[in-house]
Amino acid sequence: MTPRFGILMLACLLALSLLNTVPASDIGSGRALLVKIDSAIGPASADYILNGIAEAESGGYGLLIVEMDTPGGLDSAMRDIIKSILASRVPVVSYVSPGGSRAASAGTYILYASHVAAMHPVSNLGAATPVQIGGTPSLPEMPEQPKPADQDGEPDGKDDSKPAKKEPAAGPADPMKAKMINDAVAYIKGLAEQRGRNAEWAELAVREAVSLTAREALEENVIDVVADNVTDLLEQINGRTVDMNGTPLTLETAGLDVEVLEPNWRTQLLLIITDPSVAYMLMLVGIYGLLLEGYNPGALVPGVIGGICLLLALFAFQVLPVNYAGLALMLVGIALMIAEGFAPSFGILGIGGLAAFVFGSIILMDSDVPGFGISMGLIAGVATVAGMLVLGLVYMLMRARTRPIVSGREGMIGHTAEALEDFETHGSVLLDGERWSASNTGSPVTKGQRLKVLSIEGLTVQVKNTEQTG
Repeated sequence: MTPRFGILMLACLLALSLLNTVPASDIGSGRALLVKIDSAIGPASADYILNGIAEAESGGYGLLIVEMDTPGGLDSAMRDIIKSILASRVPVVSYVSPGGSRAASAGTYILYASHVAAMHPVSNLGAATPVQIGGTPSLPEMPEQPKPADQDGEPDGKDDSKPAKKEPAAGPADPMKAKMINDAVAYIKGLAEQRGRNAEWAELAVREAVSLTAREALEENVIDVVADNVTDLLEQINGRTVDMNGTPLTLETAGLDVEVLEPNWRTQLLLIITDPSVAYMLMLVGIYGLLLEGYNPGALVPGVIGGICLLLALFAFQVLPVNYAGLALMLVGIALMIAEGFAPSFGILGIGGLAAFVFGSIILMDSDVPGFGISMGLIAGVATVAGMLVLGLVYMLMRARTRPIVSGREGMIGHTAEALEDFETHGSVLLDGERWSASNTGSPVTKGQRLKVLSIEGLTVQVKNTEQTG
């Protein structure tokens, strides 16, 4: 490679790096972008915020404001949001608003990751303990052992006049839960150190699920600003210096025009299908649609609708906290209820299938994850309909057992035949449009008489003269 070629390549790389870097003087175009999160943190929320950061960077906005009210959400979605905030070339302000809002669990982590953390005076944050998804029940906590006491009932060598030193909280007995909590503690403490916020309280929020009001959070150096509205927020953070990936940047936010970014169609679609109740119904519609297509091959409509709904449900389950034991119970329950129509179990398969379906529906979603539980009313409604179908099926099967046979050889017993000739014991009769050999068990028969069919033996029908008396 010639020296000229090397110099040319170096110049190209330098030019590309300059194009991808937004100078501090260029940040602050007089506009701020606002995104609003008012539900659990999930795939839709992450997609919305990531789009907001990308739009703020490409559109030359001076600031991105994330206004949120969330009970928490999924760890994977939360980490995607935090990664984008940490890598953002535009300052990100997280603002817990309007009044009465909260930033619990995942919302607390996002606050800690933001360049500026703000809250409405009537709001709270905290309770950031992670929960296990789809695992086994944790082991019970070890009971606290009583302290040794002397004969007077006082602890040995202790002076009650002095405040006792607070002992660190004991770790959970479940090793898996301990690993999750320690990982979460390290994660939020790293965010706190990055932004210069209170790392000790962050650890308490994870280990002991403590919470703070807005004023308390400001006093504890958990947040930076308490603001009544967005205008007040912009005025208070004007002139504040933030760290933009190692480069200090002074915010110029006074008088910024705030533009709201509406969710695009993809975000709205994600918001709908990742709702646990919607995903639950999509799965049921998909399963029953494919079953109807199997019962009526060539109908097409049930198969097409069922296939689309089932694929959407499987996509939603991929990103939702699904307990696969619950999903397996639901599938077994549906299979048992279908088997009730083919096996003479007198309702045992149907009732067992209904029970499995209900239990599977209840544990399908891990309700410990905030905002990702299925409504018990929806489960009860679906179970009621399924139960009525099972009872209706059992009722129809029981009635079918007591009905007389209306087809085949057995179906001709009790019908009326017409004598084609005079005879006493054997002759010919007309039965259902066919000529049969007949054996008479009653009085002599004359041509044209009406005879009752008693039984069928081979190709001979046993008949009786219906006009016989006595």
